[in-house]
Amino acid sequence: MQGVLTEALARVTRVDVALTVAGRTDAGVHAFGQVAHLDLPVEVWDTLGASLVRRLSGLLPGDVRLRAISRAHPSFDARFGALRRRYVYRVTDAPWGAEPLRRRDTLAWPRVLDLDAMRSAGEQLLGEHDFAAFCRRREGATTIRALEEFRWEVAPEGPGRVLEAHLAADAFCHSMVRSLIGALLAVGEGRHPASWPASLLRRADRAGNITVAPPHGLTLVSVEYPPDDELAARTELTRRVRIAPGP
Repeated sequence: MQGVLTEALARVTRVDVALTVAGRTDAGVHAFGQVAHLDLPVEVWDTLGASLVRRLSGLLPGDVRLRAISRAHPSFDARFGALRRRYVYRVTDAPWGAEPLRRRDTLAWPRVLDLDAMRSAGEQLLGEHDFAAFCRRREGATTIRALEEFRWEVAPEGPGRVLEAHLAADAFCHSMVRSLIGALLAVGEGRHPASWPASLLRRADRAGNITVAPPHGLTLVSVEYPPDDELAARTELTRRVRIAPGP
């Protein structure tokens, strides 16, 4: 998404643009709540700003849409100014698999899942921890994250049972969400107890026995920001290097 949108913006505005996105998702992951920012010369914005959504719709591929664009506060930073990111992962344990119209965003699981065990496992992961066991390390990047929400709900649709995992955190490290889902699916089918995922938080490196869930079931649904007068403070806080939380 970032590459094709950057190219389209450059074609329309005829200036070199550098797009900053709220979060880079793994290949194959969906997003309908992505946020990005860029800097444009004032004269370009004054001339094209009101028409950019319409102009870009004619250049972007069918699976990328820009819904809105507006002038941002000077302190706004799509990446470092975010308070939290929200994701949803969809999985069905219906014996016939995913419904045809939802097959691109719903994982078909071949065994019945224990929803209560998965809910318990998710609750035990809440809070600020070092999620190194669930992350693919990147040079200079921290794996300490504050997981604010991890709950499972039964989607109000049928036929068949569709489970939705709702996750929210200030940020997620590389492959963290899909690794968390993979660990809880292992709990749901009875291969591990509900306490197992939380026990991995004691590790300082990636756990080799976690299967990363397929990307197509995951969607970035929203990115939340503080009020304009708190943006600068939020960006400064986010840029600070985190240390491991105490026991």
